[in-house]
Amino acid sequence: MALSPLLQRYEQVILDLDGCIWVGERPVAGSPEAVAALRSAGLRVAFATNNAWRPAEDVVAALWGHGIQASLGDVVTVGAALQHLLAETRQGRSAFVIGGEVVLRHVSDAGLRVVNGTDAAQEADVVVVAGTDQVDYADLRDASLSAARSGDLLGTARDPTLPMPGGHWPGTGALLAAVETASGVTAQIVGKPEPQLFRTAIDRLGGGPTLAVGDRVDSDIAAARAAGIDGALVLSGGMSAEQAEAASADGGPVPVATAADLRTLVLGDAAA
Repeated sequence: MALSPLLQRYEQVILDLDGCIWVGERPVAGSPEAVAALRSAGLRVAFATNNAWRPAEDVVAALWGHGIQASLGDVVTVGAALQHLLAETRQGRSAFVIGGEVVLRHVSDAGLRVVNGTDAAQEADVVVVAGTDQVDYADLRDASLSAARSGDLLGTARDPTLPMPGGHWPGTGALLAAVETASGVTAQIVGKPEPQLFRTAIDRLGGGPTLAVGDRVDSDIAAARAAGIDGALVLSGGMSAEQAEAASADGGPVPVATAADLRTLVLGDAAA
């Protein structure tokens, strides 16, 4: 299958996962075929995700389960980026964490002492907020009190929602907004729209013209601009064409193309 004229301009592609490759546990129709076509045409492919719910090994297994070939080296997760940042800058400190077991492990492996559930939960040196469906008021309270005292708040992302088959679930940004509002502290963001995930992916892929593909203007396309590469938008994550245009018109980045889904972008006609 021949690639679209747009994709023929690039040597490598970085793909978002949620909303681009899959929605929840369901693959976006045509996404496995699109990735296979990219590889068959000789393009190098990597995956970069703001989702910290599962480790890279599980992401690789999920990709294979949907018929998409991938190795650990192809996957860049925000959890791994968080661990690297914490190990470089905050090793030995105490941390309160909102997030699942994967994030707790990343923080611990970075050399920090996790104080969730202890008497020091409201006095942590560092507060980390990641996406999770296991959070209660006490977590938000302790995170907010610690952040207000230390002033050191990290978020894995600002994505307000997570695309799921039944509609949008509250994302990392929704939880982070509560902690920022209560503490008065603005978080440092580790994942997109910051460029580090894409820069890591580019380092792994090598040089050459690069296209990033994602489903959010304020996250994926903004991260592409920050990383100095082109960004294309797919609407399979729930953002409408009108919402995308409004986001770009309001000072946001403009994608080089917009398509209904990855297959249309890669093999069909995309609106440039």
